[in-house]
Amino acid sequence: QVQLVESGGGLVQAGGSLRLSCAASGLTFSMNPMGWFRQAPGKERDFVAAISRSGGSTYADSVKGRFTISKDNAKNMVFLQMNSLKPEDTAVYYCAAEGRWRTGVVTTAQEYDYWGQGTQVTVSS
Repeated sequence: QVQLVESGGGLVQAGGSLRLSCAASGLTFSMNPMGWFRQAPGKERDFVAAISRSGGSTYADSVKGRFTISKDNAKNMVFLQMNSLKPEDTAVYYCAAEGRWRTGVVTTAQEYDYWGQGTQVTVSS
């Protein structure tokens, strides 16, 4: 049984930083692409960042240069370091795992098989 548990969300002022963590269990973590998505009220779930099994990464244009995705295979964890936060970054952030062992990054929500419960990030102006 695959489980993804996010943590690290909270309330921060614009310009501040947060680090989200996602603890994964039930899969061979080092072989699975991972990603972060976010969903603001009344909006669709949007891609934020993704990391391949080899550590390659890609980002949405809206967060490029401010957010960094990383992972620790030994601890089965993936992280999202968020700097220079803006009010428009306010959303519920979700960790996702692709169920297949594959190379490359995965940027579309439909390709992910497993999701965490989400963690709220609120950025005040």
